[in-house]
Amino acid sequence: MSDVECGRAIPMSPEDVFEAISNSRRRRVILSVDRAEDGVDANELSVEIASRENAVDPSKVSGEQRSRVYVGLTQNHLDTLDDLGAAQYDSRSKLVEATDATEPLARLIREVTTDCYTPTEDADE
Repeated sequence: MSDVECGRAIPMSPEDVFEAISNSRRRRVILSVDRAEDGVDANELSVEIASRENAVDPSKVSGEQRSRVYVGLTQNHLDTLDDLGAAQYDSRSKLVEATDATEPLARLIREVTTDCYTPTEDADE
């Protein structure tokens, strides 16, 4: 059975899929947008991602941490995802919304993360 027959096809070229998911911040955006019903604001994304990158509660994210992520998202990653068709980004409103490719990409990221990640006790060393 092909991916198309089982509903798993991603409407992007393999090269574009690899580019879209090759960066951890882009993967986080895809996963967040996939969960949201009405899209996600770039500021909300920056707090969520800064929280994960700095291992702190979202309420504890500093302005500098949020700003660093926000700049990277709005000047690079969100445009890349939009250009690839992985998400739709409106640079004026700073809103990121799902496309037809978002859900299958999110599913791929979840599958790879689940199937390939094995935590180790000495991972911090």
